[in-house]
Amino acid sequence: MKHIVIFASGSGSNAEVIINNLHGSSLIVDRIYCNNPKAGVIERAERHQIPVCLISKEDWNNQNESNWYQTLQNDRPDLIVLAGFLWKIPAFLIEYFPKKIINLHPSLLPKYGGKGMYGMNVHQAVLDNNEITTGITIHFVNSEYDEGGIIFQAEMYVSPSKTADSIAQRIHILEHEHFSKVIMSLLLP
Repeated sequence: MKHIVIFASGSGSNAEVIINNLHGSSLIVDRIYCNNPKAGVIERAERHQIPVCLISKEDWNNQNESNWYQTLQNDRPDLIVLAGFLWKIPAFLIEYFPKKIINLHPSLLPKYGGKGMYGMNVHQAVLDNNEITTGITIHFVNSEYDEGGIIFQAEMYVSPSKTADSIAQRIHILEHEHFSKVIMSLLLP
């Protein structure tokens, strides 16, 4: 068995798709780490009987006295998956889990990455710049926002009549179609 943990901050739709797609495989989601006590991902995790570890802002950058970090080390994940997690990953976590943290970004990096570039901010920037294409990028996490090595990209056409909401809907389809496949390709022979 290969073990995965998911970090999420929001509704958890990508987390749930991953959980469902990995069901019955040799990959298991052991825990969800969340920094938002009101996030929908918590209810989704409970529905799948996956434990949740809440992370406070005070504990986030403190590796020596934080319960979440000790829990993560004890989980010994083969892969840490960021699925809509909005905080910057601390250097100590990247050093402890080198090339074992991946992120999903809603644009074709290096375009529209960096601090503050998530969700509707990205989709609106795509529209504002009259982009013809956009898509998703799955990448390794390093010490800079959205600058780790690219693992996979999927592209979609942006028609002139698109809105940020319609782009978001199509991006979610790409995310749900590809994220689990990439996770499996990284962990299964």
